[in-house]
Amino acid sequence: MKTIRVGSRESRLAVVQSELVMDAIRAAHPEVGLELVTMKTTGDKILDRTLDKVGGKGLFVKELDAALLDGRVDLTVHSCKDLPMEEDPRIPLAGFSRREDPRDVLVLPQGAEELDPSRPIGCASARRAVQLRALFPGVAVAPVRGNVLTRLRKLDEGQFSALVLAAAGLKRLGLEERITRYFTVEELLPAAGQGILALQTRAGEELSCLDGVLDADGTDCARTERAFVRALDGGCSAPIAAHARLEGDTVTIDGLYVTDAGEVRRGRLSGPRAQGEALGEALARRLKEGGTCLEK
Repeated sequence: MKTIRVGSRESRLAVVQSELVMDAIRAAHPEVGLELVTMKTTGDKILDRTLDKVGGKGLFVKELDAALLDGRVDLTVHSCKDLPMEEDPRIPLAGFSRREDPRDVLVLPQGAEELDPSRPIGCASARRAVQLRALFPGVAVAPVRGNVLTRLRKLDEGQFSALVLAAAGLKRLGLEERITRYFTVEELLPAAGQGILALQTRAGEELSCLDGVLDADGTDCARTERAFVRALDGGCSAPIAAHARLEGDTVTIDGLYVTDAGEVRRGRLSGPRAQGEALGEALARRLKEGGTCLEK
């Protein structure tokens, strides 16, 4: 079998995530050759502005997509929450991994034991910001850019009182000891796909070796959550959150949507797992039309 070239952003977390996928492929198919190809994306280069000011989540995948299309790589690995919601049929998503911890966490500066309300909490998304203002009234929330290690450096230098990061990223980097507090998904609803890795290929590419990586539960949750965000025309600047969980053949999705007028709407829908994407779309429509929707 030919060597599969795996494309990844060059950040430490992206490389670790790609290596997790490659290790899973090797474990299931030791005969497969694998090569890691890293590259810096536009989103990694522009660090002085928030993503909504410079083009959105697509900035983290543009170079990887181009490498897939022109044949420089055969497979790319992404944090699912960083992917744009629209899919290019030329480079479809092959599927999704098992979900790591989906929660957000609070990280204090090294040596600190409590939050300093005189300095802002740093976070990188409008989704987190709108929920943090409700959890910590009176404490400023400020944007922070850069990869996880860069953000932690800025925190420890005193630029922020705390950071809010994804638990999954810290765990994959071996930095779980930096976590001060886990937020429940009710306190801080995660981004769609948080904790899940997405695998992208060229249309028609034969990659049966991915059977050791792809996970049915992770795939169903990711597609349900992405359908909710897509139905709301959600870009990276839109305060939108979604989290699906499975119990047998039932999927339950919680969603959060903030209107242009600043009204925060939350809701929940449950139904057959096989209809997850339709449930995500239905919840989005109900929240968009107005009001809270909580149904079991």
